[in-house]
Amino acid sequence: MTTKSMTRRGLLGAFAATAVAAAPTYSNAFGFLRGAGDVRRIHMYSGRTGESVNTVYWIEGDYIDEAIQQISYFMRDWRTDEAKRIDTRTIDIMAAAHNILDVSEPYMLLSGYRTPSTNAMLRRRSSGVARNSLHMQAQAADLRLASRSVSQMARAAASCSAGGVGRYSGSDFVHMDCGPVRTWGA
Repeated sequence: MTTKSMTRRGLLGAFAATAVAAAPTYSNAFGFLRGAGDVRRIHMYSGRTGESVNTVYWIEGDYIDEAIQQISYFMRDWRTDEAKRIDTRTIDIMAAAHNILDVSEPYMLLSGYRTPSTNAMLRRRSSGVARNSLHMQAQAADLRLASRSVSQMARAAASCSAGGVGRYSGSDFVHMDCGPVRTWGA
């Protein structure tokens, strides 16, 4: 199996192709690329910590380091309070899917970065937790939207063709990561 490495140009190309291919259904997808000066924003809250983040993290081709730090802290392992810099490709996938869904509601973050000890503990409790989870590499997020179904969220994320998308309908969340392009779950 060959894995394509994701570049900024490749990811933007995927977003552009998605916007064109999905135009009849996701008419606002163009806004992600052509918004006011090409700005990317992420909006999330955590029921675990009571915190929220609503920030512009990319403007005109440049990531804003302070915003990425803020997002990374927000997406920390809340059990240990340990943070690791979140891969910007994951943030881009999350933001693109959110824009495709055309919602103003913030994502509810269920899980972002996980320490190896947290991942091991969760693995003991559930067969659905991967031994080498991309959460431990700060490359994955588990997200929920009250106004959209798991199926709608997963389709939006998968349409980006930029990483892994897992459907967890029984638990009402979608996993998004910047690993190899793949889908799973029901």
